[in-house]
Amino acid sequence: MALSKETVAGIADYARIALDDQELEEMTAYLNEAVGMLGPIRTYDLDGVEPTYHPIGDLSNVMGEDVVDDAVRALPLDVALDNAGSTSGRYFRVPSILGDGGGDR
Repeated sequence: MALSKETVAGIADYARIALDDQELEEMTAYLNEAVGMLGPIRTYDLDGVEPTYHPIGDLSNVMGEDVVDDAVRALPLDVALDNAGSTSGRYFRVPSILGDGGGDR
């Protein structure tokens, strides 16, 4: 199944990549070569194999609980905030990076 120049032009347009005629020719040949290399995969018997949409499967949270394991070694809040440039209550205050115009958070 070879990709046509029209199909490659559509893909490039969708990806917002401007290709001139020569680049379109080269990209069409390149993509057809890449698709051709995937040919051997089509020979595998995949009957009954469920598609995998995520490499980790159903794992929903890889983060550990935010708990203090060793209260003796834990840094006291006032010491942690002592050298902060700015604080807000018990939190570090940092400039907003989201550009919502809300100032510091």
